Order: sequence, then structure tokens, then C-alpha cells
Amino acid sequence: MRVELIKRPQRSALFSAISPFLALILTVLAGAVLFAVIGKNPVSTLYYYFIDPLREVWSLHELAIKAAPLILIAVGLSVCFLSNNWNIGAEGQFIMGAIAGSVLPVMLPGFQTWYVLPLMIMMGIAGGAAYAAIPGYLKVKFNTNEILTSLMLVYVAQLFLDWLVRGPWRNPQGMNFPETRSFHEYAILPEIWSSSGRAHWGFVFAILAALGLWFLLSRTLKGFEVKIMGQSPRAGRFAGFFRGNMIMFAFLVSGGLAGLAGISEVSGAIGQLRPAISPGYGFTAIIVAFLGRLNPLGIIAAGMILALTYLGGEAAQISVGVSDKVVRAFQGMILFFVLACDTLIHYRIRLVAGRPAVIGETSHGNA
Repeated sequence: MRVELIKRPQRSALFSAISPFLALILTVLAGAVLFAVIGKNPVSTLYYYFIDPLREVWSLHELAIKAAPLILIAVGLSVCFLSNNWNIGAEGQFIMGAIAGSVLPVMLPGFQTWYVLPLMIMMGIAGGAAYAAIPGYLKVKFNTNEILTSLMLVYVAQLFLDWLVRGPWRNPQGMNFPETRSFHEYAILPEIWSSSGRAHWGFVFAILAALGLWFLLSRTLKGFEVKIMGQSPRAGRFAGFFRGNMIMFAFLVSGGLAGLAGISEVSGAIGQLRPAISPGYGFTAIIVAFLGRLNPLGIIAAGMILALTYLGGEAAQISVGVSDKVVRAFQGMILFFVLACDTLIHYRIRLVAGRPAVIGETSHGNA
């Protein structure tokens, strides 16, 4: 007995539309079971996950802060995934963008003028794009597997950041803590509404990036090229599109937006470099991209939902006592059910008796 997936000749438009919502409902139900198994009240735990973080204006600002890097990274990843390039190293590009953008306030703290912040943002974008160009170039030149190269480079970036903040960039007045000097006022990303909370302009960057890439993917020739090269590279070649150019374009856009997310995070929410500047935004953004169906507008909503799980996870850890591992498992359930629902929309399951035939196998009668 074996299980086969048979492609459906037609998929349901209704189920395609409600699939993300169905996945969220299944995640909530599975999460309730998970919380009950570990001895936590499912109702109260889910309340702290989804309701408690929305009760106050301050929490909404924190939601925007958490959502900004997720949306920025995910819209960049959508370009990669739509073009059939699997960039799994956005976490490393996020870190390298933060490092590159922090050069001015860390190494030249006396250089204080109004254009320091614009320079930091451009350097952050360039740093993330340059780091993403490494797996892109290796795929173009040597046809290496970009999943492996981009993922391994994440650990290089993490160790490089750790070495910097514990070594040459350590704050000399920092009481020997592994962190850089605090950024000066010209290197801090301004708050959107300073009177009501601390949400900064990184969230505005995320919304603008999502709108810009939605226009590019849906209204321009370049967007058509991205989709064609992702769905049928052979057809793309007949149309005059070049595989290598598309690979580099996808990785540069993805890495640049991840770098923008990195410098926005350290100059807006943190205000300095530390050994850990991300709770895993680069990996969670993969969930956001697929939850949003690789559509930049859908990614905005998906980013807000995943940001809510970050805030809710923190609230649940404090109020209910669930561990960080459970929080991550709950986030992983979302991706599992999203992919499961999409798979069942495109394919139907068939149980087949017997073992599969082996090519070249002959019957006893022909022996």
C-alpha cells in the first residue's frame, strides 16, 4: 500500500481563496491540543497569543515593530521563490545589512549630520544585497545548490557579528558587555508617532516595499519575466530572458530588502549592535511569504499575523509559562498547515495497493 498525489485537472477557486484562513483555523485547533498536552489551559493560552497583544495602543506599536522586518524580508523572498530561486539565507543577509549600515555610527561616532541615516540605510541595503549575491553568483557560475550555500552563510554572518561585538567593535565604555556603542541621535530611525508609541519608519519602508514589488510583479515586464522564468525556464529562454540575469536580480532584490530590514531593526528598535539582533526573522519570513501566497499585498497581512504570534508568544511565556520551544513549534504549525492545505487544493490523495513497478523488471514468464 502506498500513497500517491494525483494532480487535479481543476482546482476550486473557493478553497484557493479560503486556504490561508483554513490553515490558521487548523493551526489554532492543533495548538490547543499541543497546549493541553503540555498541561496548559488552551483557552487562556490562545487568548494571550491572539487577543491580549491587541488590547492597548502600545501593543499595536510593538506589533508594527515586529511586523516590519517580517514583511520586508518576505516580499524580497517572494521574488526569489516566484523565480524558482530558493534563498533560505535571509537571516544572514539581515545580519550583514545591519553590520554594513552600522559602520558609520560605530566606527565614526563623531560624524554626526542629517545625512548619516540615509547613508546607513543605503549601506545596509548594499550589505544585504552583496551577501545575497554570493549564493546567486555560485548558482550562476557553478550551478551550486542555493539552498545549501545561502543557509550556510547564515552561520558565517552570525559568527561574524558575534566576533565584532565582542572584539573590535565592543563599546569601550560598555562595562565589558558584548555590544557596540549606542547610536547617536542622527543614526536613530525616527518614530512614526512619537507621542503614542515607538513604532518607527521601518514599518513604512515595509509597506512601501510591498506596494512597489506588487506593482513590479503585476504591472511590469520584469514581473512577467520573474513569473515566466519561475514556471517555465524553457519558455523564458524562447522569450529572450536569461536565467543568470534573473537569478542575480532575484537574489539582489531579496538580499537588499533583508539588509534594509536589518539596519532598520538596529537603528530603530535596538539602537546598537548586539550578539543577537534577530529572533529568527529571516526564517519566519519564509512562513510569511507562503502564508501570503507569494503576493506582496497578502504578505502584509501575513506579516501582521506572524508578528502577532511573536508578541503573543512573549505574553504566553510570561503569563502562562510556555517555553520558547513551544512558541516556535506553534509558528511552525502555521507553515505546515499552509503547505498542507495548498497541496490538497492542487492534488488529491490516492491509496494504491502493491509495490511500484521497477523499470527493467521482467516477469517470470519472460525469463
